[in-house]
Amino acid sequence: MAAVPAVQVFGGPTALIEYGGLRLLTDPTFDAPGEYPLPRGGALVKTHPGTADPATLGPIDAVLLSHDEHPDNLDHSGRKFLDGVPLTLTTRGGAERLGGTAKGLAPWQSVELTGRDSLPVTIAAVPAQHGPDGCEPVTGEVIGFVLTGPGLPVVYVSGDNASLDVVERIAQRYAPVDTAVLFAGAARTGLFDNALLTLDSTHAAEAARLLGARRVVPVHFDSWAHFTEGREPLVAAFATAGLAEVLDLSR
Repeated sequence: MAAVPAVQVFGGPTALIEYGGLRLLTDPTFDAPGEYPLPRGGALVKTHPGTADPATLGPIDAVLLSHDEHPDNLDHSGRKFLDGVPLTLTTRGGAERLGGTAKGLAPWQSVELTGRDSLPVTIAAVPAQHGPDGCEPVTGEVIGFVLTGPGLPVVYVSGDNASLDVVERIAQRYAPVDTAVLFAGAARTGLFDNALLTLDSTHAAEAARLLGARRVVPVHFDSWAHFTEGREPLVAAFATAGLAEVLDLSR
């Protein structure tokens, strides 16, 4: 079996994935705790700082940005961080808004990069649905990512996705997945009668089953007040599903 990629989790949705000689960072959020007013009223509240200092992260080859419109996925420091990154892969609308080195991808569109070990790495955008059916006009366009390459493991990064139907479509193309970086946390903000905006713990375990995931690294389940399920519900849900051994909360 291909080597397990290193994944370091820094709080919220931010993780460093070392893959095929590339250093890839998901949704950069580095700000101190604070309040972020929302255009439709209310606010998102960051409760804990991340554990990474962007100044000491070292070289980042690309940022995998699921979407740019919500501060819990791209905060003030994260936006500044993008200025020094050679490539940011994100949604088509996000690339237009961000400019600079941002490149927009539609679902199922891909790019190929070459890592330090000269292996070709394919980064494919995959669908994500940030809430219940029909949520897109409110929550916006979101994508996830799948990483593949010759002799390399399959890595899925979900982005802010709440739909198991979407996971099933991705599984049809890529399962079994070696590592699934799942945005969990059961995010809720009062939109859509308080519906889930990301996977809850039970759905994260079901997503792991659908993907045939050999390892699940959960992110996006701490550091913000609207994440309603943390570490303990994740552990319980994976144990109930008989998948305790695939859950990796070590980093």
